[in-house]
Amino acid sequence: MTARSRTEEHRASTPLELFFDLCFVVAVAQAGGRLVHAVAEGHAVTGIGSYAAVFFAIWWAWVNFSWFASAYDTDDPLYRVVTLVQITGVLILAAGVPRAFDAGDWTVVVIGYVVMRLALTSQWLRAAHCTQGAERRVALRYAGGITVVQLGWIAMLFLPSDPRPVRAVAFVVLALAEMSVPAIAERDRSTSWHPRHIGERYGLFTIIVLGETIAAATVAVQEAVDEHDALGELLPIAAGGLLIVFSAWWIYFAVPIHDYLRGSREAFIWGYGHYLIFGSAAAIGAGIEVAVEHAVGKAHVSDTVAAAAVTIPSALFLLTVWALHARHFKRDLAEQLALPVAALAILACTFAGGWAVLAAGLVAAVAVAVEVVLSRRPAVAG
Repeated sequence: MTARSRTEEHRASTPLELFFDLCFVVAVAQAGGRLVHAVAEGHAVTGIGSYAAVFFAIWWAWVNFSWFASAYDTDDPLYRVVTLVQITGVLILAAGVPRAFDAGDWTVVVIGYVVMRLALTSQWLRAAHCTQGAERRVALRYAGGITVVQLGWIAMLFLPSDPRPVRAVAFVVLALAEMSVPAIAERDRSTSWHPRHIGERYGLFTIIVLGETIAAATVAVQEAVDEHDALGELLPIAAGGLLIVFSAWWIYFAVPIHDYLRGSREAFIWGYGHYLIFGSAAAIGAGIEVAVEHAVGKAHVSDTVAAAAVTIPSALFLLTVWALHARHFKRDLAEQLALPVAALAILACTFAGGWAVLAAGLVAAVAVAVEVVLSRRPAVAG
């Protein structure tokens, strides 16, 4: 297991990586469904907190595999078998999402992590065995850091569940420890992750969470139409939701990111920031479900809360895509302001009552149109 070249041509995601991503759909759907229930029942604050924690577990499991694979994917039989073991851990994690979300019981999620971490640590040890010098030290640091933090997650299970802030603080500390492992491991030598490959991997996961949003919204509208004669209330929500998702896709993929990912500093900030991009993209679907349930009288929330369930994650998605992704390719102030202004306008749509989702979708579509027009202007000479 030797490192792949960062300048390798035609590097693309493998079928095994795509299969790995597909298994995360189950976990994302579980987290989104629980968020819908919490917001619809009037427990938005606790629901958002639980969603943030659960989605971190899902996202970080994906990050661990993806960056390792970008540097050391040999695609030989042993690598494939170990990756399938990691997929098993993902499915165990997904099975534990409901209990972690509803009751704060992380036992099954941690078991899933143990399975994934044993497999991933063996991969890093294999890489260390096949390398030497600074590269070997990096691999051993990863193996050691992952093991130590995993022991911390296991220890968290033995903390008292009451008062709840005890486990919440432990979770935040361990999450920060998780994100510090790559920085510590690569402090004097970077792994040979491939910029174009990493950009593609993140783009594919963005498509997955946006696809899950469309699927969740479609099921919600279908169930509402079957149970209630409320097509007039549902059509604006469905149309607005589609416009938001289509616009989110367009804005994210407007520019190729691999040219920006020149070093570890840019890559870490960009990669870690995608927690907000992925989380908000998946939350848009949950928000559309809440809006649908509110329209047919099944959600016990106000018009404003139902609208905010869509507008807040939509605005957060636009802002984070701009901050991490799009702003690096803007030429002037007009281009830089387009997405932040659109995000503020979407937040203002929260107070549009039953038309809030459609209004937010129209704003997102206008933002895309403005971006296209501004990008097609001729560049100003020197």
